[in-house]
Amino acid sequence: MRNDGIRAKRILDLAETLPLFGAPNLAPIGGNKSYVNIVLSRFTKRGIMIRLRKNLYVARSYLDKADRKGVFSDYVEFVANRLYSPSYLSLDYVLHEHNMLTEIPRNITSVALRKTDRFSNELGNFIYHKVKEELFLGFTVAKKGDFSILMATRAKALFDFLYFRKRLLVDEKAVDELRLNLDGFGKRDFGELKSYVDREGSRRMQEVVGWLK
Repeated sequence: MRNDGIRAKRILDLAETLPLFGAPNLAPIGGNKSYVNIVLSRFTKRGIMIRLRKNLYVARSYLDKADRKGVFSDYVEFVANRLYSPSYLSLDYVLHEHNMLTEIPRNITSVALRKTDRFSNELGNFIYHKVKEELFLGFTVAKKGDFSILMATRAKALFDFLYFRKRLLVDEKAVDELRLNLDGFGKRDFGELKSYVDREGSRRMQEVVGWLK
């Protein structure tokens, strides 16, 4: 029993230093994977650890530290990339960051190569939209403190936003009702947007982008 307590303490000490982890990350000091999973389950029930998705956790103390350092939102973006990989932040979430959408998004939205999916945990609701491999581009690596985050450019975020709505955007009025703020969207941005439209190749996307004001 005493040895179990020591091993559990070692697991917690290591977990508190990691931005996220699963049982394999802790097994080298915690013993076999089955025992580590038992400890993770106990700590999660006690609120010491938070389950982000199946086999992926973060220590609450790590979140508290991120909050005190003022990097909590950066951490959430980092998690968005790691929950479902490969993926990059895009759509509503990125458009709002660029003040192109006035309504605050209720979800953290991303584009992924794998099937469309979503995850909910204490950090929020994470939604992933599947895109064809040839359209999985137009993102940069944003360095925010200790976190490297894949995030769409504003032109690609706008393309993704329109692309996944193209069947609903049947005329210019439907596009106007999106209430997009394009005041800061310059000539270079429109050129980049057009490159994605050309790559996608559909007449509908040509029409939708043509209706933008």
